[in-house]
Formats: sequence, C-alpha cells, structure tokens
Amino acid sequence: MTFQAQILTLYPEMFPGPLGVSLAGRALADGKWACSPIQIRDFATDKHRTVDDTPAGGGAGMVLKADVMAAAVDHAIEKAAELPVLAMTPRGRPMTQQRVRELAIGPGVIILCGRFEGFDERLFDARPQIEQVSMGDIILSGGEMGALMLLDACIRLLPGVMGAPDSGDDESFEQGLLEYPHYTRPAIWEGRTIPEVLRSGDHAKIDAWRKQQAENDTRLRRPDLWERYKNARD
Repeated sequence: MTFQAQILTLYPEMFPGPLGVSLAGRALADGKWACSPIQIRDFATDKHRTVDDTPAGGGAGMVLKADVMAAAVDHAIEKAAELPVLAMTPRGRPMTQQRVRELAIGPGVIILCGRFEGFDERLFDARPQIEQVSMGDIILSGGEMGALMLLDACIRLLPGVMGAPDSGDDESFEQGLLEYPHYTRPAIWEGRTIPEVLRSGDHAKIDAWRKQQAENDTRLRRPDLWERYKNARD
C-alpha cells in the first residue's frame, strides 16, 4: 500500500523538497509513498485568487478565509475520503510519536498548511474532522515546514524504509524516554573514552546501562516527559 500525502499549501513548490532525498527520497522513488501538493489559491473565487482578509475586530496580519480553505479541504477529501485531515497550527495539540505511528500505519494524510495569522476559526467548526496539530512551541512562517517534519516522521516508519523492522524501537519517545547516548570508534578521542560497559560484550549489562542512561537523561533534560513516564509505570 502506498502512503498518500496530500498537502494543501500556498507554496506547492516546497514539496517534496527535502523529502525528495535520502530515505524519504528513495521511498518516494520506490512508490512507498506519494506526494500530492495542492495549490490553495485554485479554490479562490475572485480574479485576484484571494485567500486571506483582515482580522475581524482589527489587529495585525491577515487571516486565511474559511470559504476558500473549506473548498480546498473538501476537494482533498473528495479525492481520498479515507485519509485523516490535519491542520498545521501553533494552536493545535502537540504532535507525539504515538500519533505519528498511528498515522504511519494508515493510508496516508491530508495536511492543511497555515499561513499569516492563521485560519478563520469557523473552518474548524464547519469541518470538525480536521485535527489541529502543532510540531512544537515555536512559530514558523507557515505550516509547510511543520508538514515536512510530520511527513518525514511518518515516512521513515513505513515498511522497508529504514531497513530492519525494529530500527526505530529504541529511539527517543518510543518507550516514553529520551534515547540513551551513543558512541563509536575511535575508542579514545581527545582523552575521552567509550564507557567500559559498552566494550564488555555483556549484553545484559549493556541493556541495563542504556536504560539507566535513558532514565537519567530524561529526568534531567525533560522533567515533563519523566513525570509521564513515572506515572505510566505506577
């Protein structure tokens, strides 16, 4: 099954962009996923192809029009009704690795890329199936960069993309923790040595060391993640 990615954007030339190289690029060439950017301006109804207007109540910036955005979303859904629809917005729920895995085992995704001050809220009232998501507590110029991040996270989990089926099992967030630190040759570099346990050949000790390091780093670097991890174990 090919993972279908429909991206509603004002800048379709941004896709596949960096997803056209490396693992994602090879997967695209192999037909493991398909990239279908859709120009939002095609759904404007005036001669200037207007997609935005001034905020009701005043204020800086412009707001994406509900009628134009809804027409674009409806078009995408008509093409692939089975795909979930996600809108990239800093007001959305933070994306998680668990949600990425759920999306990656599905048929694909429709991604709506925000711009300017964001979307007319009536879009989400009228199309409640749209899932509002954020890629972090940061503000980008538009949703395209977030869409690229989300697609990359999904594509690398598709069967055959990373190689071994368990390649991603120990990565950060998969077990509720940050990933343990990694080392490689040379054994000594600038006076710093690889931890002895990793050179011991004792896989039980190595596994225990890695788990301890993951827990320590998560507790120190991501106390929020550590609290969730502890609560899940209790």
